[in-house]
Amino acid sequence: MPVRTVRIFNGFERFWHWSQALLILILAFTGFRIHGYYGGISFDRAVSVHTIAAIGLIVLWIFAIFWHLTTGTWRHYLPTTQGLWPVVRFYAWDIFRGKPHPYRKHFWRKHNPLQAASYLGLKLVLFPLIWFSGLAYLTYNFWQQGISHPALSWVATVHVATAFAILAFLIIHLYLLTTGGSFRHHVAPMLTGYDEVELTDVELAYLKQDEPHRLKD
Repeated sequence: MPVRTVRIFNGFERFWHWSQALLILILAFTGFRIHGYYGGISFDRAVSVHTIAAIGLIVLWIFAIFWHLTTGTWRHYLPTTQGLWPVVRFYAWDIFRGKPHPYRKHFWRKHNPLQAASYLGLKLVLFPLIWFSGLAYLTYNFWQQGISHPALSWVATVHVATAFAILAFLIIHLYLLTTGGSFRHHVAPMLTGYDEVELTDVELAYLKQDEPHRLKD
């Protein structure tokens, strides 16, 4: 199949990605301060910034969910076992032997099978956990009556554990950006929107006729 430079990430997708990353870093930074891991800013300021960033992230997620559902891009996150083992083997073994990555992006399948499964788990498990535990923590004064304090302790434990899991995902994500090519090569598509993609004859014909602005000469 021919490889063409195609815009696979539109403006909102890039805005959503970088805004989400920034808000998660702010939440991690203020969260560590709330737990007393460092000083520098007051506890009250850290709580205020943490709360504002959390609300901003929830609003961003709501818009992102709506966008994924209405544009059909949710299909990129459908898990599949087809081609999964070669990708797992690449990161576990072949990458250290200098072998090329076994997966190349497709127009209708931007993420390799391992990425799709990881992103789906992030969106369906970790994000809802951090979302609902955070809201439960924020609104504790409204539902605490008649509920013992251990309930808040469980909410806090789930929230913090999920936050560390998301932070671990972010660290792994950044590490993988340094493998299988230059860091710039991996980051550039999320800055410009364009990436090299294998196109079938049908996909190429569709782009030329219906979305020629996506193709880069």
